[in-house]
Amino acid sequence: MRLAAHADPDVRAALDVGARDAPRELYERLIDDPDTRVREYLAERDDVPADLLARLAGDPDPQARATLARWWTPAPEAVRRVLLTDPVDEVRAAACSTYYARSPHPVPPPDLVAGLFADPVTRAAPVRHALLTSELAARLAGDPDYQVRRWVAEHPQLPPPVRDRLTDNPSAHVRVGVSGRRDTPEPARHCIYEDIQQGERPLTDLLNADLDDDALLQVEDHMAVAELRYLRLDWVTADPLPYVSSPYVCFRRSAARSRALPADAVIRLLNDDDSGVRTTMATHAPHLVDLATAERIDREFQPDKKTNWRPADEFTFPPQTLRRLATDPDPRMRCLAPRDLDLPAELAEPLATDPDSLVRHAVAGHPNLPVHMRRALLADLNDQVAQATAAAPTLPVSEMDRLLTLAGV
Repeated sequence: MRLAAHADPDVRAALDVGARDAPRELYERLIDDPDTRVREYLAERDDVPADLLARLAGDPDPQARATLARWWTPAPEAVRRVLLTDPVDEVRAAACSTYYARSPHPVPPPDLVAGLFADPVTRAAPVRHALLTSELAARLAGDPDYQVRRWVAEHPQLPPPVRDRLTDNPSAHVRVGVSGRRDTPEPARHCIYEDIQQGERPLTDLLNADLDDDALLQVEDHMAVAELRYLRLDWVTADPLPYVSSPYVCFRRSAARSRALPADAVIRLLNDDDSGVRTTMATHAPHLVDLATAERIDREFQPDKKTNWRPADEFTFPPQTLRRLATDPDPRMRCLAPRDLDLPAELAEPLATDPDSLVRHAVAGHPNLPVHMRRALLADLNDQVAQATAAAPTLPVSEMDRLLTLAGV
């Protein structure tokens, strides 16, 4: 409560992020905080009492209302109605979005769907909730907004003639949606896949070009190539066996999400050429993954996007494995060694002087580092290493006092 009354809004905002199991009185104070950012951070939390979150639907700052709309997906219908009819475009767009920060995605009240269709900032998201007649499907398939056409392409009630029409849509984003349908004929799916793959250009080339309409379509094509890899197909996961050898990566990744595959299919997917398939299978059948396979999959991990997660996070490696990895030629694998909390000092100390900053960062809080090594890491040229060392609960109190004294606190 002292921090909630602090004069510095950065402190109050940090309290929003870091507080756990806080009393209601804390949230009651912060919900009316004069700093918008503090109220935004509250809107992102799922442990704030519902009646307090509902007050943010009437917040004077539209950014706070938009944050609430994007994060509080299970909000009561009365609150969703307020947000869906907000006078500010940004808030309505967040309340009726094709993407939310948390699942499950909310369904708009049926009586608002027609109005959401008519609103340019919300017209794409209601498509998935609409009763798709042949007439409506044909009209939406020609909509100028490619996101509207994409949701039509994925709609379960899409008539086959309209599906076939969308197969040749100029937007690769729309064609990806058609390719992921259960009822898409295999020849059409193959043509979409080949066409998108052949049209790929390096993204740097596209971004260096003048972004006219043609260039924007090419950027979209580049993104579609990536989407063909990570598209999640629930109908494949529900019936995975026919797709464990599919020529399409997203089909094999979706099959690997099944937890009911026989052992031979699991082994096949654990040895797939695609890192995402191997990783997905390993995390969905950990009981069939031996330590050597787990290490191999982590060593060969190639994420689709920047992430701090790695397959090794799903497995517990024994001390003998972690100690062997302390001297591995690959710095990424050396980063795993400090997970052994009993790692001997003679192995921990070289990691603290490792030429790779990621390794030094990983070992910064290890309990077996001597004080002189911690002091060296506090002065590390890499800010993240120094910060990790200062934040570690293993930092001696004498060093904490020294840092505070140097800061004049």
